[in-house]
Amino acid sequence: MSDHYDFIVIGSGPAGKRAAVQSAKFGKRVLVVERGRQIGGVSVHTGTIPSKTLRETALNLSGLRERAFYGSGYRAQKNVTADDLKLRLMKTLGYEVEVLENQFARNRIDTLAGRARFTGPNEIAVQAEDGSAVVTADRFLIAVGTKPFRPGDVPFDGRSVIDSDEVLDLRHLPRSMIVVGAGVIGVEYATIFQALDVQVTLVEPREEFLTFIDREIIEHFKAGMRARGVTLRMGCKAEAVDHRDGQVVVALSGGRLARAEMLLFAAGRIGATADLGLDALGIETDGRGRIAVDPETYQTSLPHIYAAGDVIGFPSLASTSMEQGRIAACHAFGAPAPPPPEFFPYGVYAVPEISTCGMTEAEVKERGIPYEVGVARFEETSRGHIMGVDRGLMKLIFSLKTQRLLGVHIVGEGATELVHIGQAVLNLKGALPFFIENTFNYPTLAEAYKIAALDAFNRMPG
Repeated sequence: MSDHYDFIVIGSGPAGKRAAVQSAKFGKRVLVVERGRQIGGVSVHTGTIPSKTLRETALNLSGLRERAFYGSGYRAQKNVTADDLKLRLMKTLGYEVEVLENQFARNRIDTLAGRARFTGPNEIAVQAEDGSAVVTADRFLIAVGTKPFRPGDVPFDGRSVIDSDEVLDLRHLPRSMIVVGAGVIGVEYATIFQALDVQVTLVEPREEFLTFIDREIIEHFKAGMRARGVTLRMGCKAEAVDHRDGQVVVALSGGRLARAEMLLFAAGRIGATADLGLDALGIETDGRGRIAVDPETYQTSLPHIYAAGDVIGFPSLASTSMEQGRIAACHAFGAPAPPPPEFFPYGVYAVPEISTCGMTEAEVKERGIPYEVGVARFEETSRGHIMGVDRGLMKLIFSLKTQRLLGVHIVGEGATELVHIGQAVLNLKGALPFFIENTFNYPTLAEAYKIAALDAFNRMPG
């Protein structure tokens, strides 16, 4: 392996993978440094892929999708265990790593396992289990992702008090769980474990959660959570965590207590930048370890060092991270890179899914745009009834002046797939007639677009 490269990528998650492959396509010599034992980064091993696999496994084993037909007592498998959840997870992760290794091999991308640290503007030292190596490059991409935020006053033990990485190594499925933090990760895991009949209490210091999503969608989602038995403790801060009588006890602001067999602390993540030696280079990070970059090129304060993915902050999506990595690689080697589209979808893989693209109703009001809303309910569609969907909502927002689509917001089965129709229409500057004049397969959930568009049309003046 050569000790000098055109491009060194630190981290092999979505941003790092895409940047490495793109650079290799340009004929550049590329090295990917990964601190984990296998390539794939947080996305493959503790984040995106594992959590979505766990969700799918929980829905299949619990039989939740069939309960609208067979009753609330229906279970596809009795007594689901932690080992049942891990079986599918291990198969999926093995496949993801194999595909990625093959992709790197085809594109002649070198890999090095170990922890990287900058020892100069163009040099890193990589500490591996079998020693260390020093490698140099003309350009770098930092794509190290994030790790769970772990406050010092929370007694993590890997068994009864865990973070969102450790949730994948459960030794047993608890009967009850407290989830601290109602961000995307906390909400996803709270609803996944509830689907497995775990009694869940969700604790959040703010009065609302997922505030970037349209409020009507969140209210529909919250009603579903409560109907399935999730206890919501909004506006409550977790002030102390203790163990009593074999349970985890959380003291909440206001004097209330929450008790459960297990606590999942999911109140934020921090950039995994502490050991990279960025201070010596003059690259600053914020209080959460995130790196500031040029939003168009993804260059840091040193032009030859780029950063992309979760380590630069919002939106922290695998999909947008991949695009950031691609754009950074293109800029690094002077190749044209069209800017990312104006609208991209945001997906929350909770039970049920939430996905959104474009402006929320609150944003439309704030901009003073006259608008109308159309709504379709999944349980009122033929496909929804066939599938046993008992809840689900699609909300479309249109301009009254131009009838252009301004936003699409979905909660329910298949939301993260359905949203792409609305995304395409948004980026193509499409309008309400597209949905009304086109024919959708019947019966499908996608037909909800036409139903919602007609609902909005019927509300519009003259």
